[in-house]
Order: sequence, then structure tokens, then C-alpha cells
Amino acid sequence: MVTIKEIASFKEYGRCVSISNGVIEALVTVDLGPRVISFGFVGGKNFMSSDRKAYVPKQDKAYTDFWGEGRAWENLGGHRIWLSPESHPETYLPDDRKVDYTVTEHGAIFTPEADTQVGIIKTMELKMDSDDANMQVIMKVKNIADKPQDFAIWALSVCDKGGTLIVPMNTNDTGLLSNRIISVWPYTDMSNDRIYWGNKYVTVRQDEKAEKPIKLGFDLNCGTAYYVLGEDILCKKYDTNHPNGNYPDGGCSFETYTNDVMLEFETLGELKTVASGETSEHTELWSLCKKPCEVDLKNDASIDNLLAKL
Repeated sequence: MVTIKEIASFKEYGRCVSISNGVIEALVTVDLGPRVISFGFVGGKNFMSSDRKAYVPKQDKAYTDFWGEGRAWENLGGHRIWLSPESHPETYLPDDRKVDYTVTEHGAIFTPEADTQVGIIKTMELKMDSDDANMQVIMKVKNIADKPQDFAIWALSVCDKGGTLIVPMNTNDTGLLSNRIISVWPYTDMSNDRIYWGNKYVTVRQDEKAEKPIKLGFDLNCGTAYYVLGEDILCKKYDTNHPNGNYPDGGCSFETYTNDVMLEFETLGELKTVASGETSEHTELWSLCKKPCEVDLKNDASIDNLLAKL
């Protein structure tokens, strides 16, 4: 049975809505955001980064000219809906206003204030299974501008530090043609030991001592990746349309960014022209499980063994 209740405050984030089935629990901010600011087993570790003080608000003249004097962008942590391609200041919605929400049988639908500057309305629905460790995160963006807009829904989970991301590589045989896309951002040192380049997997480790960030993108055919944090594992699944779909950043439906305070576990929908009045949608399935065995996250065979036991 799924229970939904509002709680007065969570850390520095104000009011939140708790959604739980007794096995897992999610907290979603409603005084700002929305952000899924906590997700984990009931009484267990929070997979989401939720240290608001770790993220310094950002603003400059271009930002305040666009969004208004006194407004700033905060990462905040947690899971959010964004748009790709990334553009400053247009995609950096301040997320500083109260969020409306509607309770459903298995969760809730969260609707922030319309973004009239860009011309969109976002909604995020959480739909939790009644008795297991699965939850759907359904993200929708409606174009309320008076003209078509080109964008992809970008789902960013800012995860807590100390974990390692597992990204399965494409295995389709394309003969003389390439079978995978890997995008690399300019500040990324591909030789850094936080990255493991295996034959079947790439892993990215979050490191509190990191001096430079890392950002990578992939055309993830299987639409499945994992974040190992202590004894728990978060699995995300999403539908992809590779190789036929049009995706941002050179063709990526999956991206990750990590620095000294967090790791982002990101998926992207297709880059489409969305007509005025139309809505684009992107859904992730989140699943939690306990780590079934020890694993060397820089060894393909060891990762194979881990995933076979999930």
C-alpha cells in the first residue's frame, strides 16, 4: 500500500511530500523545485544529494536580466527535470517558487509555476509500486509558447557522493561501422583513474578529493545503468530509440557528470520539435536492491557476476 503525506520540513528544503510503500520512500520538495530530494529504502541511505549548502547559488547580469532581479539558480541536489540542449540562462530555471501537487492512488503529480520566459510547463509524476522497490518517474514538458520549440527532456538525478556508476556498453554487431557513441566534454581527463574503460562496461567513481569534474555521454542502447552506493544499488531504466532517434550532444541518451560533491545520473529523451500546445514525455523506472556480492568495479567479469545476481 502506498501512503502519501506532507511533512513540515526536510533539512534546508522546506515542505516535502513523502511517498512510501513501506519498502522504499521518496521525498519531493514543494516549497521550491520540485526535486526528488530523497530516495532510498525506508530507514536506509538516501541516494540523492541533499546538502543544499554544497551548491552555491549562481547568477550574473545575463541571468538576472532574463529571470529577474534577485533571482539565482541553485543546483539544490536531488532529481529534477531539465531541457537539452543546455543554454545559459534559458534552461537554468530558478526553481524558487512553490509547487502545486495532486495526490494519486500510487503517488503524486507535481507542477511548478509555468516558465513563461521560455514558454513551457513541467510536470513530474511519481508512481510507486505497492509492495516492492520500484518507482516510475514520469516527466512531461508542455510547449506553451506561440511557436514550435526544439528540445529534449533531460532527467538529472544528482546523487550522493561516494558511489560508482556502471554503464553497460553497446554489444550490437555493426560490422564495419561503429556501434557506440561516446561524447566527452572539454574539461574531462579521459586518463583519470575515476574512469574505468572496460570492454563491456564503463564505470565512473565519485571522489570527494577530485580537483576537476568529469562529464561523459553515451548512446546507451540497453537503456539501463546502475549507481552502487555502499551496500545499495539504484538501477534506472528508460526507453531508447537508438540508432534511429535524434538525441542531444552528438547522439547521447545517457550522460554523467561528477565533481567533488556529487555524481549526476542522467537520461535524455529524443530531441524533437514540439509544436505549440503539445507535450513531450520521458519516463524512468527506478529500482533499488541490496548489493548481492562483493564486486571489483574495474573488472568486467566481476561486474558481470554482480549484475547476474540482481
